[in-house]
Amino acid sequence: MREKFKAKTKWLIIFGVILACLAAVLLVTCDSKTAPIPQVPTPGLVTMVDLGAHSCIPCKMMAPIITELQKEYAGRASIIFIDVWEHREQAKRFGISGIPTQIFYDKEGREVGRHVGFLDKNSIVNAFEKLGVPREAGR
Repeated sequence: MREKFKAKTKWLIIFGVILACLAAVLLVTCDSKTAPIPQVPTPGLVTMVDLGAHSCIPCKMMAPIITELQKEYAGRASIIFIDVWEHREQAKRFGISGIPTQIFYDKEGREVGRHVGFLDKNSIVNAFEKLGVPREAGR
């Protein structure tokens, strides 16, 4: 009787470990908190994608700049942030070796520039101007 109990316990433990592993895989691959990745580049718009992480210091320093620019350039340029710690496959997709990395695309969707590290607002605005997007709407 004792041997049957040990055998059943052993199988229950193995089954529990397998269930725990499956749950961990599902949590990693199906995290409902992560936002879907938008299309990059945005068709027909000059696009800047900022690849970083919500937890990295230079990325945190850029966050308010990105938010501000998204409002200022709404409808005229696309500014997208992707957290590569939440979406690790995106680092490989964009060939990222360090964060933050900003990639600029022209209206035709061609990559025209790339920068690694903190990038100030004025530098981003200048890059947009070189790509034909004026500082102010209607100019």
